[in-house]
Amino acid sequence: MATSVTLPALGESVTEGTVTRWLKQPGDTVAVDEPLLEISTDKVDTEIPSPVAGTLLEIKVAEDETVEVGAELAVIGQEGESTGDGASGGQAAAEEAAPAAEEAPAEEAPAEEAPAEEAPAEEAAPAAEAPAEQAAPAAEEAPAASGNGAGGESTPVTLPALGESVTEGTVTRWLKQPGDTVAVDEPLLEISTDKVDTEIPSPVAGTLLEIKVAEDETVEVGAVLALVGAEGATPAAQQAPAQEAPAQEAPAREVPAREVPAQEAPPAAAPTPAATPAPGPVPQAPQTAGPQATATQAPPAPAAAPSGNGTPYVTPLVRKLAAEHGVDLSTVEGTGIGGRVRKQDVLAAAEAAKAAAAQPAPSAPTPVAQPAAAPETVEPSPLRGTTEKLTRMRKVIAKRVHESLQETAQLTTVIEIDITTLARLRDRVKADFAQREGVKLSFLPFFAKAAVEALKQHPKINASIDVEKGEVTYHDRENLVIAVDTEAGLLVPVVKDAGDLNIAGLARKIAEVAEKARTGKLTPDEITGGTFTLTNTGSRGALFDTPIFFQPQVAILGTGAVVKRPMVIDDPNLGETIAVRHMVYFALSYDHRLVDGADAARFLTTVKKRLEGGAFEADLGL
Repeated sequence: MATSVTLPALGESVTEGTVTRWLKQPGDTVAVDEPLLEISTDKVDTEIPSPVAGTLLEIKVAEDETVEVGAELAVIGQEGESTGDGASGGQAAAEEAAPAAEEAPAEEAPAEEAPAEEAPAEEAAPAAEAPAEQAAPAAEEAPAASGNGAGGESTPVTLPALGESVTEGTVTRWLKQPGDTVAVDEPLLEISTDKVDTEIPSPVAGTLLEIKVAEDETVEVGAVLALVGAEGATPAAQQAPAQEAPAQEAPAREVPAREVPAQEAPPAAAPTPAATPAPGPVPQAPQTAGPQATATQAPPAPAAAPSGNGTPYVTPLVRKLAAEHGVDLSTVEGTGIGGRVRKQDVLAAAEAAKAAAAQPAPSAPTPVAQPAAAPETVEPSPLRGTTEKLTRMRKVIAKRVHESLQETAQLTTVIEIDITTLARLRDRVKADFAQREGVKLSFLPFFAKAAVEALKQHPKINASIDVEKGEVTYHDRENLVIAVDTEAGLLVPVVKDAGDLNIAGLARKIAEVAEKARTGKLTPDEITGGTFTLTNTGSRGALFDTPIFFQPQVAILGTGAVVKRPMVIDDPNLGETIAVRHMVYFALSYDHRLVDGADAARFLTTVKKRLEGGAFEADLGL
């Protein structure tokens, strides 16, 4: 029996997700838990694995399409199965054995279409040999909600819930095409939401039969992205090229009107695409394009994304593949949407490298050696002079930042802190700490510790304000958000209950969530529930900045670079003297609707005293 792959709930307030990339295509064999696709929500990017082993029969939601939680993404079944009834997992397989010419009018309101369906069905057998899989009367496939005639049941792949407030997602890249064999959890596609980009894996092993959502289409969470069927099953695009015209909302009832009348002249909606596999109508009318149109158009989609060099987001699968083949991703020209580097790009680069190594290339090394002798020469970025599509994540960041600035009264207070004592303590214990804890001891855990302790004393900074309700919520937990710079953009994972952690605990958790953010492994729970944000722009050399907090938080602390500077200090023996000190700027941006300047100054002063005191031995277990 075919299995439906749906968009799961991926967070407390996530209601939708966007398919960013299909890692499997209809016809591909998939194994259990093998990634089918990448999905993006407004909180996180993640892969959707296959719940069963089998063949990807049909993709219900195209790349860049956004669907709601619970929507059917794909259908996975066994080889030879039809796509069946998308969301139900394909109970139509049993019904396909019997001629469905009588059932078609029962499902379709206009009963007068039943005779018209039977006659062309008989004529179609000798007249149309191309769809060999449709040797049976075309009306037999009427009960199949997906309209796919793969000869068996299929599993729908749906857009899962990918975050607390994610309600839709956009398919950015199909990694598999109809007819491809997929394994369970093998990535089918990439999806982008207003939070993250991720891959959606196949829930079953089998063959990708049909892509339901084209690249750049946005669907709600729960929408069907594709259909996966039994291994070796024939993709829907090859079986019934004219079964798609009506809207996706009721595919089960539209099948009879779509499949058979495609060979007739009277029904004008279906014959047009049947007679001419027109790629044009699909983008012009995405709401009626249907799953079949997206499947037929999936292969040319990559060509629609020109150039896109540079360093766009790279999926974990592609990154792993590049590492296995020794391919430098910065040298690979991505052929995906927005310049994304695809699996095919990495494999092509690996083959090119092998070919270059097999034969001497005297002309190539010569010009390369010359720039190396001139260190002052600057290599321009490959993005220079190009235009690429704005990623969904960047769109979301832009929207949220602008909304936060428009709806809140943000201003920034800066304080200077002498952390010389702390720097000496860190230098003394960092080697043993790294050996004992398995992570490096940077200044950030100390900064985080001082901040969360100060939040307990200054609850206004760790609060949320609702002006419409006239309420202020003072949180009883310090859920520290850590801003992480990734290739995909700014991600904000959360260290829950940071106020209960010591230096070692903070160091481990910060390193853990930062690594997950950079590799696209964050879970919905790790990107929701933050109450206060810490951004360390000093790691890139900035002295200080004026960071912007995101609602419903009311403050964000920016930590600058630690630098040595000559400072006037008060020595107990020498009096006022000049000495080299480790200095750092802390900048607190806050919402003036709740927090006053004096509140901000008191909070920063508390942090300053804690850090300048440098008494962290107990937190380090010394």
